[in-house]
Amino acid sequence: MTTSNTQNQMDLRHQAKERVAQQGLPMTTIDTDPQKLLLELQVHQIELSMQNEELRRTQENLEASKVIYFELYNLAPVGYCTLSETGRILQANQTAATLLGVAPQDLIEHPIRSFILKEEQDTFHCHTQELFATGELHSCDLRMVKADGTTFWVHLRSIGALDAEGKRLCRTAFIDITERKRAEEALREQKEFFHLIAENLSDFIAVLDVEGRRLYNSPSYEQFFGAPEDLRNTDSFAEIHSDDREYVRQVFYETVRTGQGQRIEFRFQMADGSVRDMESHGSVIKDKDGRVVRIVVVSHDITERKRLQEQVRQMAFHDVLTMLPNRRLFCDRLSQAIAASSRSNLFGALMFLDLDNFKVLNDTYGHDVGDLLLIEVADRLKRCVREMDTVARLGGDEFVVMLSQLDLENAESSAQAGTIAEKLRVALEQPFLLAVTDAANVQTTIEHRCTSSIGVTLFDQHEASPASALKRADLAMYLAKTAGGNQVRFFDAGDECGK
Repeated sequence: MTTSNTQNQMDLRHQAKERVAQQGLPMTTIDTDPQKLLLELQVHQIELSMQNEELRRTQENLEASKVIYFELYNLAPVGYCTLSETGRILQANQTAATLLGVAPQDLIEHPIRSFILKEEQDTFHCHTQELFATGELHSCDLRMVKADGTTFWVHLRSIGALDAEGKRLCRTAFIDITERKRAEEALREQKEFFHLIAENLSDFIAVLDVEGRRLYNSPSYEQFFGAPEDLRNTDSFAEIHSDDREYVRQVFYETVRTGQGQRIEFRFQMADGSVRDMESHGSVIKDKDGRVVRIVVVSHDITERKRLQEQVRQMAFHDVLTMLPNRRLFCDRLSQAIAASSRSNLFGALMFLDLDNFKVLNDTYGHDVGDLLLIEVADRLKRCVREMDTVARLGGDEFVVMLSQLDLENAESSAQAGTIAEKLRVALEQPFLLAVTDAANVQTTIEHRCTSSIGVTLFDQHEASPASALKRADLAMYLAKTAGGNQVRFFDAGDECGK
C-alpha cells in the first residue's frame, strides 16, 4: 500500500470518526481496521449505486405509466371530467373536449353547467346533490350543449372523491347516447303507432309465445272476454270450441315449426254458451338467429258473414216462405236417394201433393192469408214424416215428399208409402185456423178447410232420373185430383198410356 493510499484511508477514517462523534455514537462501534472500514465503505457505495439505479428505473416506469395513463385517459371513448364542488371543471380528457366542441385547455375552470341544456339544469342539480349527499355512484340521462349550440344526449355517471386537501370533488364520466335516444324514440313512435292501430281496429290482435300463451291482446278482445289485461299469460286455446281446439292447436304448432302462417276458420265458445265464428291468420316474429319467438295472430269475427252466407245458401236452395227445400235442392237430394238405393237395394217413394181448394182462399182473403196457409201446410207435412225424409215446395201450392230407405220388396215398400201418404192426407184435411191482422191492427181468425190430392210412385236403383220419378208422381197426383181430390193415387204403368 502506498503512502498516499494510507493517508487517504486515514483521512477517511478521521472524517468518519468526526461524523460518528457528531452523531454522539460511542467510538467503540466503529471498526478501527482500515482495510475493513474501506471494504464496508465500498459495499455501501455499491448499495447506494444499486439503490440509485433501482430508483431511476422506478422513475422511468412511473413516467412510462403516466404516459400510458394519459394516453388511455385522453383516447378513451368516454368523456372524463373532474369537477369542483361548485361545478368548475378541474380536469378533462380529450374525448370530453371533443364531445363539448372545445379545446381541452379551454375547459379548465369552466363551469360544467354552461354545457348543460337549460331544461336539464334541474336534473343535473339533483344528480350532484344526491351524489354529494350519499357519496355513492349516481347516473342519469340528460341533454348537453356543444360550444356551437348543438344539443346531444349523454349518459352521465358520477362519484364523489376528496382531493389532497380534503376538498370534495366530483369525478364524472359521460358518453354520447344521442343515437340510442333516437332509436328509442323511433321505437316508442312505432309502439304508439302499433297501439293506435290495434286499439282502433275491429279485428282482434294477439301476440302469443311459442306455447300459445297470450302476451298481448288488443282492446277489441274486451267485447268477448272482458279487460285485455285479464288475458295475459293465459292459454289462447282455452276459449276455442272443443270441436275445433285440436285442429287450431295443430295449425299453431305447424306455424311455429315452419315459420309459415295459415288462414283458418274456427269457433269461439263464449262464457254465456254462445258460439262465434272466427277467421284468423298467423305470422311469426323471429330472433336474430332466425328462431320463431312470437306468433302474431290477427282474427276477425265472421259470425255475421257466416249468417249472411247461410242466408244466401238458404235462398238458393230453400223456399223463402216455408223454408222447405226448393226444387233445386230437392232434385239433388232425390239424385242422392236414388244413388243410395242402388247401394242398399231398398226402395224409396216420391209423393206429389197439390192443395184442392187453395185458389178459393187466395181469391177471398188475398195472398197474405194464402201464404199463412202454405206455412201451416209445410209444418203439418214435416210432422208426418221421418227426419231422414224430405219435404219440399216446388212452387205455388205444390209440395213433394220423398221417403227413402223403405224396404227390399216392392209390395212392402208400397204399403209403407201408402200409410205415410194417408197420414199426410188426413193431416191436411183438418181445419186450418189462420190468424189475420187487418190494416187497423185488428186480429181475426179465419177457418179454412183445404184437402189435398196426392200422387205416389216408388223408385229404386233402376230409376232413370229424378225427372222421370217426378213426372210419374205428378201424373198420379193429376189423376187423384181429376177423380175428385182428397185422395191418394199410386202411379200405374197404364196411367201414362191412358193419359
